[in-house]
Amino acid sequence: MEKKDYNVSITVEASAEKAFKCIIRVSEWWTENLEGDSENLNGVFTVDFGNGIFVTHKLIEVIPNKRVVWLVTDCYLSWLKDKTEWTNTKMSFDISTEENSSIIHFTHIGLTPEIECYDGCVKGWD
Repeated sequence: MEKKDYNVSITVEASAEKAFKCIIRVSEWWTENLEGDSENLNGVFTVDFGNGIFVTHKLIEVIPNKRVVWLVTDCYLSWLKDKTEWTNTKMSFDISTEENSSIIHFTHIGLTPEIECYDGCVKGWD
């Protein structure tokens, strides 16, 4: 069976520049509990969901107004058998424009139907 990474696209009524700025300001859309640098190449940041649950990311690709890629370098997801299941997965945000809107293509590379987190994580990302 072919692995298929989770991906979704959304269209927003905003410029690519505004969409990009919103993506890199992680504490404004994912969780307020963020430590570190979520905006610059090689920046490292951790999102903390409380109760010991966290995900640490490194920005491995940043192309302003076009693309951001995070590598998960560490995590603890308490509800999973493999608490570090996200480690070494990547999250990519690709931005394209269409008329007065931007399309954000999000892919969680490594989040595939074969892993335990898939169903629950898809609900979270959706």
